[in-house]
Amino acid sequence: MAIELVTLAQAKAHLRVRHDHEDSDIQLKLNAATRMAIVYLDRDVYESQAALDAAIAAGAARPYPLLVTDDDMDMVRAGILLTLGDLFANREEVVTGTITSQLPTGAKACLRPLRRLGA
Repeated sequence: MAIELVTLAQAKAHLRVRHDHEDSDIQLKLNAATRMAIVYLDRDVYESQAALDAAIAAGAARPYPLLVTDDDMDMVRAGILLTLGDLFANREEVVTGTITSQLPTGAKACLRPLRRLGA
């Protein structure tokens, strides 16, 4: 991932958390939500051509990179925040022994237009 798509401060504001004692748990879930969005999109996200060029030069860019506009970035951030909210609210699995990798419906709606075709 080339950039920090959602900051801890943005995540805490979305979750309406004002204290600091859950920061490490929120950061863990934020990292997971971000990774889930990247996996769903099947492409890395870059906010500038310079960042994309640097990743290509470093050999770190995957195929089909997504260079986002401000509107697209809002959709990516919303998808991540919706997923984060779900992870934060549902701290335990509902069904024992089942691993869910499904994104919340709202998150999919935000991310689907940016998803790599054929993914």
